[in-house]
Parts: sequence; structure tokens; C-alpha cells
Amino acid sequence: MSVQKSILVLLCCLLSGSMFAQKRKVENVVIVTLDGMRWQEVFGGVDSALMNDPRFTYDSKELATTFWHNDAAIRRSKLFPFLWGTVAAGGQLHGNRAFNNFVDVANPYKFSYPGYNELFTGFPDTLVNSNDKVWNKNVNVLEWINRQPGFANKVAVFATWDVFPYILNRQRSGMYVNADRDSFPTGTKEMQLLNDLQYLTTRPIGVRPDIFTYVAAREYLKQKTPHVLYIALDETDDFAHRGQYDQYIKSAHAQDAMIADLWRLLQSMPQYKDNTALLITTDHGRGDVQKTQWRDHGAKVDGAAQIWLAAIGPGIAASGEVKAAAQLYQGQVAATIAVLLGLRYQPAHNPMPPLAPLIGTR
Repeated sequence: MSVQKSILVLLCCLLSGSMFAQKRKVENVVIVTLDGMRWQEVFGGVDSALMNDPRFTYDSKELATTFWHNDAAIRRSKLFPFLWGTVAAGGQLHGNRAFNNFVDVANPYKFSYPGYNELFTGFPDTLVNSNDKVWNKNVNVLEWINRQPGFANKVAVFATWDVFPYILNRQRSGMYVNADRDSFPTGTKEMQLLNDLQYLTTRPIGVRPDIFTYVAAREYLKQKTPHVLYIALDETDDFAHRGQYDQYIKSAHAQDAMIADLWRLLQSMPQYKDNTALLITTDHGRGDVQKTQWRDHGAKVDGAAQIWLAAIGPGIAASGEVKAAAQLYQGQVAATIAVLLGLRYQPAHNPMPPLAPLIGTR
């Protein structure tokens, strides 16, 4: 073989190795939801009208000092530094309607249980029409994955809202679902301390604070190394319903910090580094045409179907803020989670197709 051919073969091997590394299979998926978090703040930062309305913000000067800037790009980065730093640089953000980039719920109800059902089953079941604690008859993608070879007992859920065991049908699915007053798994001093704290702390929104949900999920991830972890945060929705815009904003900022902490942890653990996809989204939108409706959502609230989606991980193109006109749906996330793991989600019902921008040519 000539020297030129040898060099050519070596270059081809190096390039193919590099391409393989870039397209490395996703082995783990982490999903985080921020309940009722509006796309308006995700893409535009704090809303000046709501920030300066004394009905909704107790101390507008304090909120402005921390989160306000005349430039919307800087403003949103102040509120969501992880989304607009790490994810914008290495992943994708969908749902900025200023560019006709739409992400919507397909269910007609536009509130939480129907939204989470659509998100994880992959279809908008019109029979799921309340937030009541009713065992969901639909098989969701998390329990479906938990039944696949190699994934048994490797799927876990930590949620603040106490309806999640019903939404994900804990009694049927067999997967680990921890919500609200559930005790955290014992066995370590960290989990024991978290149990003590969650039962002794005040509960300003009626359920345990998001920080306990998050830290327990983080410790569980360290101990059990699940392949799929879902963390459902809740405070944004509850503070919004109460009309406390300042607390809604502060909770959103704190949730962004939790996700940043989680991503740093994932990149520090050999089981997760460079082989984990992170998906971040919400269950429904809120009103905005009438500013007072920012507190509300539901079938009669204009804008309540409007949501957003962020993703980062191996094989997910680093498109940043997607400005191309498009229409994506909440129900496409379920099949996407499976495809990222190299699986084809096949429940009894007919789920929506996966999100093409996230899965590429998989």
C-alpha cells in the first residue's frame, strides 16, 4: 500500500471514529417538567406589565433589580441562565411563537392531568378530562419502557404534585413513583435527612416544596442509576394560580438552577456523561391576551394550549433557539423518549410520531 493510501485510510478511520462519537447512542433519558410555565417568560424573560402590577408583584423594585433588562435576550438569560446558556449552546429550544415556531397541546382541556397524560401516553385522550385522583387507564411510555429488556426497575419518577401516582398509574405500572408526602427511600443519611426536612418544613403551596422533590431525585440517581428519570416540579403553577407573579418568577429561576445542577451531576458520572438526553417542557400554557389571565389556563383561556420544549444530549442537533416556522405537539414527546433510547413505543393506542428535530435520522 502506498504512503498516500495509508494516510487516506488513517484519515477515514479517524473521521469515522469521530462521527461515531458524535452519534453515540443515548443510553439514558432525563425529563423535567415545570408545571404551567409560560413560553412568554421562557423566550422573553420577566413580563414588565405583570412585574409592575401591585396586584401580582409585592416588590416590583426587587424583581426588576434581579431579573429586568430592556434587552429581551439578556432578560430571559437572567431568568433562565441554564436554558439560555448551556441548552441554547448545545441543544434546542422550541416554541417561540414570534417566529411562528409553535409547540401546542392537542388535548382540548389545557390543564394538568390531560396534559401529562398526553405528554407520556402520546395521545390526547378526551376521556381524561379532570384532575381527579383516578387511575389512568392508558399505558404511558415510562411504564412501557420499564417493561422492556434491560430497563426493568430502571425507570423512576419524583413529583411534587400528589396526583402523579394516578396519572402514571403506580399500582399497575410497577415503576417507582414518589410524590408529595411519600417517604423517600431510606438507607442513606442523605435520604433520612430529606425525609426529616420534608415532614418538618412549611408547605406554602400545599404540597412539599420542589427543592425536596429535586434533591431526593438527585440522590436516587446517584444511588440507583436509573436509565430513565422523570422529575415533575410544581411551584410555578401554584404561585401563578395564586396571582403571585414574583414568586412564580423566583420559582422558575430556582427550577432552572436545579436543572443546571442536575446536568452538572450527569456530566460528572461515568454512567451518564455524554450518553444522556435531557428533555425539559411543561404541561400547559397560560393566558396572556388579557394580562389578568396569566394566572389561568383551561379550555376557555386563550393561549393555554401554547407550550415550549427544550432538549440537549448526544445526537440532538445544536440548533439553539429554533426560528424556523414549525408545528410540534406535546403528544410527540412520548415516542421521542423511546426513540432516543433505541426503542419503538408500541402501546395499544396509536401515539403521535416522534419529534423529528430531536431524533434526526435515528
